[in-house]
Amino acid sequence: MNYTQTLDFLFTALTSFQEKGASAYKPGLERISAFCRHLGNPQRNFFTIHVAGTNGKGSVSHILASVLQQAGYRTGLYTSPHLQDFRERIKVDGEMIPKQKVVNFVDKHREKMEELELSFFEMSTALAFDYFAQSDVEVAVIETGLGGRLDATNIVVPLLSVITNIGMDHTALLGDTPEAIAREKAGIIKKSIPVLIGEHDPVCDPVFEQTATALRSRVIYAEDLFRCRDREQREASQLFHLVRTRDRRSFDVELDLCGDYQQRNILTVSAAADFLHEETPLTISRRAFIDGTRQAASSTSLNGRWQRLGEHPLTVCDTAHNPHGMACVVRQLRASKYEKLYCVVGFVKDKDVDAILSLLPREATYIFTQANSERALPAAELAERAAGTGLRGEVVPSVAAAVARARELAAEGDMIFIGGSNYVVAEAL
Repeated sequence: MNYTQTLDFLFTALTSFQEKGASAYKPGLERISAFCRHLGNPQRNFFTIHVAGTNGKGSVSHILASVLQQAGYRTGLYTSPHLQDFRERIKVDGEMIPKQKVVNFVDKHREKMEELELSFFEMSTALAFDYFAQSDVEVAVIETGLGGRLDATNIVVPLLSVITNIGMDHTALLGDTPEAIAREKAGIIKKSIPVLIGEHDPVCDPVFEQTATALRSRVIYAEDLFRCRDREQREASQLFHLVRTRDRRSFDVELDLCGDYQQRNILTVSAAADFLHEETPLTISRRAFIDGTRQAASSTSLNGRWQRLGEHPLTVCDTAHNPHGMACVVRQLRASKYEKLYCVVGFVKDKDVDAILSLLPREATYIFTQANSERALPAAELAERAAGTGLRGEVVPSVAAAVARARELAAEGDMIFIGGSNYVVAEAL
């Protein structure tokens, strides 16, 4: 098979959550464990940092990988979903896995994958582990796909577990309360291995502490270790003035990612890097940390996080796709300067669309669209549901045409926001 044929097999023969949604979710670690045994357990050949959370885990994973690269380590990065190319999920030192490596892996192990009835995500996870081992990766940042306890990535034994935050998402699969979702995320905590929590939450903190106590693991709260004294927004980056609590030492950290919500993520990464340097075999100098954050997006090719796509009118896209994440985006929209706001939005059917719509600015003009995915909510239905919450606009079925329509309507002093789902952002990019 060539690369295109290989991807066709992966997306059709193996069940893909990105393509099919909840019906593709196959919880449990038995299949991935059996397949990795077949591969010789490649995930044991390098150090790992395991990252879970409702929002922010992608940014945290990319920033931390960039820092580790700057520290001189050959670094693997496994994230999901991808926006434009499947290979975005698997990178070594910022470079995507070669197409031929994907083809060779599937050719070699296809029979075993079919025998075990692996899901698309289980196959992708095993491919990442195998490629990292072959590439002599020293440390890998591994992002969970969904949840944590039963996620395919949860066969790793990391140096540090990280849980960024808890919000209401994937409730049909993970539970319909914050406590239930926190219990699923807490499933990545391993015996005697510390867990770093990115954000304090009075409802979820007891869940993490109870799980950690049972496993004799230490709970570390990023917000207790670092605080942000001030933040300066620049054109294509932002500067954080951080203070380390234990010695009141201050330092400036530049991050080439925009978005107010990155303030929470930079505290989480700061605490993770500090722990890794102080209490594990890894060495991360201050210079490596500063250089790694300054070029986090550029060195790992991270897209879709309050990303500027144009000026005059200011055009921004963001992959926030649940109420917790969209609330952060809306706060930033309200803080932005513009004469009129145009929002190009589309969602997938299995999200809490009504809750997200209730958060969006009423004064904006909306262009309702749908991505080219069977999971996409039809644009006409979206417009009808949006009207029920007081949002007004027009329907343009394709993302490309919707973005073009927004640009046609917007004047130089206006702003265009594109988002609602990863699929919409991917097509806009």
